[in-house]
Amino acid sequence: MNAADVAAKKSAFGRKADDSNLLDHAVRVGLVAYGVVHLLIAWVAIQLALGSEEGSASSDGALSQLAQSPFGDLLLYVVAGGFGALVVWQLIEVVAGHREHDGGKLVAKRAGSALKVVLYGSLGVNALKIAIGGGSDGGGTDTTTAKIMAMPFGPVLVGLVGLGVLAYGGRLIYRGLSEGFKKHLEVEGHTGYDGRAFLLFGKVGYVSKGLALLVVAGLFLWAAWSHDPQKSGGLDQALHEVLQQPFGVPVLIAMGIGIGCYGLFCFAWARHLDR
Repeated sequence: MNAADVAAKKSAFGRKADDSNLLDHAVRVGLVAYGVVHLLIAWVAIQLALGSEEGSASSDGALSQLAQSPFGDLLLYVVAGGFGALVVWQLIEVVAGHREHDGGKLVAKRAGSALKVVLYGSLGVNALKIAIGGGSDGGGTDTTTAKIMAMPFGPVLVGLVGLGVLAYGGRLIYRGLSEGFKKHLEVEGHTGYDGRAFLLFGKVGYVSKGLALLVVAGLFLWAAWSHDPQKSGGLDQALHEVLQQPFGVPVLIAMGIGIGCYGLFCFAWARHLDR
């Protein structure tokens, strides 16, 4: 089979996936689950700003909060299945998606989908672990960073992770300000009164999430510079760092509200999904 035949088969596979109602419904469940996770992170962040130290303002912390709710284990299984659907969706995008692009842009888009496979997959696995009582992987960001730091050229690798997170955070901010996320919504999702609200949720949500990731990136870069893995951290540590700054309380509350807006946007995205 030559390259042209392979490309034709991929294109046909991609078109078939685009027309799959079953995949649409599964992805919608996954987006709702992603929205719930962000709303729980937002709630913990706002509670942190108001003086509560209960819970972790991270995806693992959000899943643990969900586990404590009525029917928590059942909900976690649904969440895990939803993230599994998102993984399948993004795997299809890696293999046969983004066909409207070519060259370097196609490679970049499919690489982005590959990163989403890792993100959604890790969330799904952690949800499943918590549901069956095993907890999340629980190593902590600083533990993972310490393992990387011990490798040859470890600080360089940690610095590259920081730069990657920095680039992703900047991309989210740009997507929010430019309203680039509109392409993921059907027309009804960004027109009329409800549409304007969805766009506001998306804009505020993407920018807030991007800003939070810029702080995470700064922690990784500082860890790489200082050769101290304990200076790295995920979203929870980043929000604690924000809290310790001047005007940290109102800024953290604003970021929590912004992350909550992203969660609400995920619900709108699920309702008006345009893959």
